[in-house]
Amino acid sequence: MPIRVLVAYATKHGSTGEIAEAIGHVLRGPDTIVDVVPTREVTDLGPYQAVILGSALYAAHWQRDANRFVTRHLAALQERPVWLFSSGPLDRSADAGTLPVARSVAQTTDPIGARAHRTFGGRLVPGTPGVDDQILGDAPGRRLP
Repeated sequence: MPIRVLVAYATKHGSTGEIAEAIGHVLRGPDTIVDVVPTREVTDLGPYQAVILGSALYAAHWQRDANRFVTRHLAALQERPVWLFSSGPLDRSADAGTLPVARSVAQTTDPIGARAHRTFGGRLVPGTPGVDDQILGDAPGRRLP
């Protein structure tokens, strides 16, 4: 019987959702059913044997939807294996994969007892609200140096 995994994410401009979809794609197989869903749309963790939870990181804080997800589902999260991810640093600090969990994120997620946390680098793309396209030039998806 296949196991069912939830990849839940909170995103502001879509990049964290893309990471969640990539994780789901890698995990899917004949023995693994994976649902990739925004945190605000998840109502029940009952069908899932494992959860991967991620959020965009702004000013060292997870998105409000991710924090609310943890509050709403804390007991269920504590009953199953959970892995966490964050996305956001625009420099190369996340490349090694060893960034510590941001303190504000740890305050929210420590009660879960997650097995691991990984931080992925963020990106800026032309058209992102609040981003001056001249900073990015003609390089879509370019990370800042």
